[in-house]
Amino acid sequence: MDLSGLFIYPVKSLRGLAVESATVDALGLVGDRRFLVVDEQGQFLTQRTLPRMALIETALTARDLVLRAPHSGSCAVPLVDATPAPLLQVRVWKSEGLLAEDCGVEIAVWLSEFLRTPCSLVRIGAAFQRPVLKPCKARPGDLVSFADGFPFLLASEASLADLNDHLVARDEDALPMDRFRPNLVVTGCAAFAEDCWPRLRIGDIVFRAGGPCGRCVVTTTDQLTAERGKEPLRTLATYRRDATEPTDVNFGQNLIHETKSGTLRVGDAVEPL
Repeated sequence: MDLSGLFIYPVKSLRGLAVESATVDALGLVGDRRFLVVDEQGQFLTQRTLPRMALIETALTARDLVLRAPHSGSCAVPLVDATPAPLLQVRVWKSEGLLAEDCGVEIAVWLSEFLRTPCSLVRIGAAFQRPVLKPCKARPGDLVSFADGFPFLLASEASLADLNDHLVARDEDALPMDRFRPNLVVTGCAAFAEDCWPRLRIGDIVFRAGGPCGRCVVTTTDQLTAERGKEPLRTLATYRRDATEPTDVNFGQNLIHETKSGTLRVGDAVEPL
């Protein structure tokens, strides 16, 4: 088995980037979900309520995060501010009071105009600390960025092919992997084999399973057009319901990295442990 795809999402719920290699640090992939869009109360915003977020492209330079949106041009903010930035308290699900750096008025105005709602952009800085809040899965030192709950999400090409077979059999269109926004894509295994790996090694990085990923309405949002439909949730519900949480339909596995530094590369060997 091999790592066939590697993706980072610089801003939570904005468009992601395919990369050939990425460095791993304590929070996950460097550059992944290190920025967050929040409302005026510091509550995180996502495509769940704002599907237009899918239209905003992200790019990373050596110094800046660059955002681009249709008919709105682009706007850039530094990855690290030269002067101490104001701190805001923000929330991601049950993680409350997270200290994040305010990225300023210019980007807030740009985002607010495009998303048609008042919002700001914040960034992870030195004051940020967010442990993984899953006591049955997390260990001391397991941290996470602005991702939903875990540092990594893995899915296999075989699982997507199986889902697409089901969709086509129902006269629905096949869907691309970007609907599921994984960090890691694996090839060479059976469909949903990733459900059964308690631990695995990719290259030199060892991971521990965090549990299946229950999917939400974001998967029904076309990541290029922001148009929303009913698939794949309708079809996944026919055969991928969670055994203990029947309202959840699962696709992909959450992971916690036990190896807190290193580099992942497309083509790395994948080995269940």
